[in-house]
Amino acid sequence: MSDRAKLRHHAGLVDNMATTLGVDLQEAAIDGALRFDEISDAVLRCTECPNPGHCEALLSQNVDIGRAPEYCRNQELLNRLAP
Repeated sequence: MSDRAKLRHHAGLVDNMATTLGVDLQEAAIDGALRFDEISDAVLRCTECPNPGHCEALLSQNVDIGRAPEYCRNQELLNRLAP
């Protein structure tokens, strides 16, 4: 997977996880709850995950997970933003 494809893939995972938790990252940035560079940092942290397949499987279940999983490298950020 090229670097660009990897970044897009993980950007999708971050966005999907946020959406699953009821967080609109763009709105959070516009409202000032999140800096735009924090979104980029979250994507980069996600690329360091050793098992993105686990996240993909969880997200594909379309269930209410309530909080970011313990293994998520963006757990603190996503749980802070979740309603």
